[in-house]
Amino acid sequence: MTIGPARVLVVDDEPSLRQMLRVMLSRAGHEVIDAIDVASARSAIAHASPAFDLVITDLVMPGGSGLDVIRAAREHSAETQVLMVTAHASVETAVEAMRLGAYGYVEKPLDLATARAQVDKALEKRLLIRDNEHLRAVTRSMRSGPNDALLVGRSAALEQAIDLVRRAAPSKVNVLITGESGTGKEVFARMLHNASERSRKPLVVINCGAIPETLLESELFGHEKGVFTGATSRREGLIREADGGTLFLDEIGELPIALQVKLLRVLQERKVRGIGASHEVAVDVRIVAATNKNLEAEVKAGKFRQDLYYRLNVLRLHLPPLRERSEDIPLLAEHFRARFAAEHNRPMTSFSAEATAALVSHPFPGNVRELENAVERAVALSAGLRIELRDLPPEIAGQPASNDLEAVLPDEGLHIEQYLENIERSLLLQALTRSRGVRTKAAALVGLSFRSFRYRLTKLGLAKDDDLAQDD
Repeated sequence: MTIGPARVLVVDDEPSLRQMLRVMLSRAGHEVIDAIDVASARSAIAHASPAFDLVITDLVMPGGSGLDVIRAAREHSAETQVLMVTAHASVETAVEAMRLGAYGYVEKPLDLATARAQVDKALEKRLLIRDNEHLRAVTRSMRSGPNDALLVGRSAALEQAIDLVRRAAPSKVNVLITGESGTGKEVFARMLHNASERSRKPLVVINCGAIPETLLESELFGHEKGVFTGATSRREGLIREADGGTLFLDEIGELPIALQVKLLRVLQERKVRGIGASHEVAVDVRIVAATNKNLEAEVKAGKFRQDLYYRLNVLRLHLPPLRERSEDIPLLAEHFRARFAAEHNRPMTSFSAEATAALVSHPFPGNVRELENAVERAVALSAGLRIELRDLPPEIAGQPASNDLEAVLPDEGLHIEQYLENIERSLLLQALTRSRGVRTKAAALVGLSFRSFRYRLTKLGLAKDDDLAQDD
């Protein structure tokens, strides 16, 4: 762990010891402030902004004890680490110092090697605390961001996944995220990136199953100008674009074998060669891959390279399907109800008990994405202030599907154009979900030409979803 410059307060009534510690700490790049007694130490601590990372204090001083300094430091900042320097060490004093929050002791006469080691360990602990604070803040921000729905819930399975992200984010190891479609693999990949030291560099996302093999190699590795028909300019490729950051390879199980070999070399050598390039270029990229396939089975079937699998599967993050965290379904449904009611200007207030029970008992093969579509449909179709069982899709409500849509006019009336627009939006989104974002297939599902489908997406403000697969 790399320890950066720290702010250190040295408290001792002996000028020679203060000078010795100042020289040692300054040479290590730390900012040092002196205090000669308990009163001046308390003043320095009270006015420190930000708080000191480390306080090194003598035990016996005029006007008070080093234990008083520990109390003042911990009251001002619970994260400040404290080392006690004393020639009067005893079991009783050590127990009291530790109880008050001291990290440890350095005994007189001072041995510089021992002191440096203790300082480094104390600052490592402070750095770990700071990193954990950052990770918790990132988790909170993810829960309230644009993709927060996938992190709504209190189930043990969800919390375990989030906790693994907290612990894995600071490392540089590659991560393989597994789970069914709709469980939020890209959301967790973004969470990993945002919580890491690479967060100031790019997160580059590519769907390996949505781009034809002939284009995928160029997208990933780049190419030189004129190396093939259509290569009118040089392209660096997404791997180089992610240099210093994270490359998220979604649907990694769809990566062709030939490109698996090239990717493996990038992981082994940390170098990339574009199509037609004469030399390799060094890259520093963390790979986060995701799949809804069983890669072990793919390896046995000869469809996925075993050596690449081991390179990617350094750390695995498995996201549970919604049916394994059914206690989260009412919370998620309420989250979506509030969101879509606001978006569509519908005064929906709650779910009926029957509707909630149906949602909880449904297996949701499409996971959170399916639940989201179901709730949006219910908000669009509901005739009252509460979502009833009849408002849910037939496969969830346990009712046979009907070709005739029975619309109910609410007592307060409705705006028919807005009502029909909500239904159209819901159907188009369901078609996109069922076709996994391939818009030509989605258009066929709702009986439209591709051009008409694209026009309706644009009209409804849905065409901006460029993260969906490319048209094909």
